[in-house]
Amino acid sequence: MENRKYTALVAGATGITGSNLVQELISQRFTVYGLARNPETNVQGLHPVQADLMDMESLHTALEPISPTHVYFTTWMRHDTEEENIRVNSTLVKNLLEVLSPKRSVKHVALVTGLKHYLGPFESYMKSGKFPETPVREEHPRLPVPNFYYAQEDEIYQAAERDGFTWSVHRPHTVVGYAVGNLMNIGTTLAVYASICKETGRKFIWPGSEAQWNGISDVTDARILAQQLVWASTTDSAKNEAFNIANGDIFRWKWLWARIADWFGIEAEGFNGTIRPLEQELNNHHETWKQISRKYGLKEQDLDRLASAWHTDLDLGRPLEVMCDLSKSRKMGFSTYQSTQDSFTDLFQKLRAEKLIP
Repeated sequence: MENRKYTALVAGATGITGSNLVQELISQRFTVYGLARNPETNVQGLHPVQADLMDMESLHTALEPISPTHVYFTTWMRHDTEEENIRVNSTLVKNLLEVLSPKRSVKHVALVTGLKHYLGPFESYMKSGKFPETPVREEHPRLPVPNFYYAQEDEIYQAAERDGFTWSVHRPHTVVGYAVGNLMNIGTTLAVYASICKETGRKFIWPGSEAQWNGISDVTDARILAQQLVWASTTDSAKNEAFNIANGDIFRWKWLWARIADWFGIEAEGFNGTIRPLEQELNNHHETWKQISRKYGLKEQDLDRLASAWHTDLDLGRPLEVMCDLSKSRKMGFSTYQSTQDSFTDLFQKLRAEKLIP
């Protein structure tokens, strides 16, 4: 039986974060509405909502019969400049909360951003020459650079003051989890790359920087992010706070890279003195992937629907080690832990079971 006390609206319900959040909310007996331009319709217990967050008329029509108590914002749109990112992504948040405002049903809004809050936007954090203090902590001030995360937060703060709801902001590191057609999906990207290496007899070559190869890192399983989102939105002491979220363990990529290679039965090659971008490598293998897909009867022949090498290159190419301090949420009672090696192997097993990799 659904928990009629809580009605969740997940914006971006088909993405890597949103789809895992939907599953967690359903398991905790929320009534769950999943909003997307092309919503998922075959998840048991999910009520699909088709709407465009940039189209107010579309939102008014789609949300007219829905009065959510909890709103989870897990989506964004990528543009060429940060100024355009700010304009569009703040509007996504503003439009949704404006449409819901007259209902006065919303009790809590949760926003998922990320470590660019501390590092700066993709195009600037590697060029500034001034590296952030790590581990990153929620108390760190905003950077004096344009950042759409800040703009999204400000829209929520203003709406919260207007409408009287509480809020939480969640800042994951690189998210690992199951989703297809996602903009930022390091786990699936590496699975596709490893599968190509295995089929073609290539080595599994590290594409990133020396700092990332040798330094300490962490990642965020989409499932643990989902659990923190629900925890913060239903725990009074966690309201009106921002939280880092990662698996709770730390690792070095030079350790994990070899284990990923072992899982696929291929030979790993580490940092050799230069960055070797994965995007450049995978661009040469669109036809290879089509051949692999046909040979093994895979569901997706379009490499770009599975792999997001540009984002993996940005993560693995950073010139510094990056990890999260998790003390804040732990002190408040969220102490869930997830093995990072299991995050990757669980995903690889699911991709194989779903006929997305051979």
